[in-house]
Amino acid sequence: MGKAEKNKKIKREALLSTAFELFTSKGIQDTSISDIVKSAGIGKGTFYLYFKDKYDINNLLISHKSSQLFLAAISEMEKEEIDVFEDKIIFIVNHILDQLNENKTLLRFISKNLSWGYFKSALIEHAGAEDVDFYEEYQKMIREAEYKIEEPEIMLFMIIELVSATCYSSILYGEPVGLEKLKPYLFRNIRNIIREHVPEGV
Repeated sequence: MGKAEKNKKIKREALLSTAFELFTSKGIQDTSISDIVKSAGIGKGTFYLYFKDKYDINNLLISHKSSQLFLAAISEMEKEEIDVFEDKIIFIVNHILDQLNENKTLLRFISKNLSWGYFKSALIEHAGAEDVDFYEEYQKMIREAEYKIEEPEIMLFMIIELVSATCYSSILYGEPVGLEKLKPYLFRNIRNIIREHVPEGV
């Protein structure tokens, strides 16, 4: 990477980092582009080289932060050499939940965007070259599964909606129970969802 490209990357990452700090402390509505560039020490013109507006940088931040969660989970999963498809999905979900439990600011930031539509677009249109295309990783897991999966996109949709709907209150408020008590029930339901997408007789 040349010096100019390196400088561009540093400035872009500074804008992303500063925007995340401001969005999580002040909220996106109360954060202006002027606030972002001033805190980052970067000119406003430079901001527009990378982002259309503050909503664009917000969307890319959600993509980037989500990608980091999945990248960490997948990296750890590969160290474990897990072969069973169900176990791979459970490992990824468990790892992500643990990360969010440790970083509740991040959970609050991305929680409103954990629905299927945004999840799919965000993780396919990822924020940078260092981000993982989780959807492609998921397709790879489907191809390598020990059995055929019917309608894998519907299955993923159901798992994401289940996890996002149940874990926010559990992590932040311990309602109806804490995360560790919830996990066995959550994982059992995820396994049931997966098995419902395996053809009979397999």
